[in-house]
Amino acid sequence: MLVNKADITPELVSRLVASQFPQWAELPVRPVDIDGWDNATFRLGERLSVRLPSSQAYVEQVGKEHRWLPVLAPQVPLPIPEPLAMGRPGCGFPRPWSVYRWIDGQTAEAGKVASLPEFAADLAGFLAALYKADPSGGPAPGPHNFFRGGSPAYYDAETRAALAALRGHIDTGLAAEVWAAGLAARWDGPPVWFHGDAQPGNLLLDSSGRLSAVIDFGTCGIGDPACDTTIAWTFFSGESQRVFKQRLPVDGATWTRGRGWAIWKAMIVLVRALDTDPEDAEFTKNVISKIIADHCDAT
Repeated sequence: MLVNKADITPELVSRLVASQFPQWAELPVRPVDIDGWDNATFRLGERLSVRLPSSQAYVEQVGKEHRWLPVLAPQVPLPIPEPLAMGRPGCGFPRPWSVYRWIDGQTAEAGKVASLPEFAADLAGFLAALYKADPSGGPAPGPHNFFRGGSPAYYDAETRAALAALRGHIDTGLAAEVWAAGLAARWDGPPVWFHGDAQPGNLLLDSSGRLSAVIDFGTCGIGDPACDTTIAWTFFSGESQRVFKQRLPVDGATWTRGRGWAIWKAMIVLVRALDTDPEDAEFTKNVISKIIADHCDAT
């Protein structure tokens, strides 16, 4: 049965909860204020949340988070999601789903962050602790996380298609250099835990504007942490970028691979945005310019 994200309604979630977890059947269900793409998320009462994969591509992430988040939680300095129960397909919904403890906070936006350099230092500290967590038995790169933690070469064909589509919109010659450098900078270290999508939408602020929690570990795994560097160009700049680069415990080759990951994602976003979202297209062009400038400074 095909169930799209638009089909995942509060009414459906209420039926699933009532049929499988009657202890929570009386709690009201309502959508969250800011939702993601991979999952549909709802508040369940005041202290719980429900998260349902929006397509089959995200199903493997459900069991992964239930298995590994309780292992990682004691090893990192900030709260991360706490899975409480795993639901099964039912009520016309064909995929497993989860109930989590609710974490208060607002997603990070530049205007809400009290101090971007302090935020950068706190995020680097969180990631540094994550990289020290015991990787034994952790999930290697694969379809469950869209090959985060592996080589960006997995996306070589997609990147080259984007380069062709963006001629005349960006400096494709320098963008190709960034990509080639990322492919050439091989990872030869031991696998470490990484988040895989350390972007503002997955970073929560407390009422004072400080980083207070890190959420959505759907793309986490063990391998190369280069994919965690991309926020350096998508969100940080100037002093905050300098602090993040200084505090994140990775080498120069990891930053080079990170620029490869960042320019791949930025270019495929720009290809889509050119015809549909001029504002997002302009923002993404600026990100690409920052990545290219950083590459040129490094070489």
